[in-house]
Amino acid sequence: MLWLEQGLYLRVQELPNGPRPLPLQSGFSSGTAYRALGCFNPSETSDAYYILSNDRDEIWFICNRHLRTVCLQPAQRAFRQPLAQCEFDEPMPAAIT
Repeated sequence: MLWLEQGLYLRVQELPNGPRPLPLQSGFSSGTAYRALGCFNPSETSDAYYILSNDRDEIWFICNRHLRTVCLQPAQRAFRQPLAQCEFDEPMPAAIT
C-alpha cells in the first residue's frame, strides 16, 4: 500500500473500454466524491488501484485511470459525499457541473 494525502476525494470518470472492474457498473456514481482509503500498485502493472468504499458500503480496488481528483478535505471523515458539497478552490469545469 502507498501512503496518500489525508482527505483525498476522487470522482469516477469511467473509461468506456478501461480496465475492470468498471466502477459505474460496480456500485459507484458519477455524482459522488469518494474518499481514497488507500492505494495499491502491483509490480506487474504501471496502474495504481485506489481503495474506495462504493455506495453499497463495499470496498473496491479501482484503477487510477477511471478516477479524477476532486478536493482535499483532511478534516472530513465521510467515505463519500455529493460532488456539489465539496469545497473547491477553483470553479468546477463545465463538463462536471
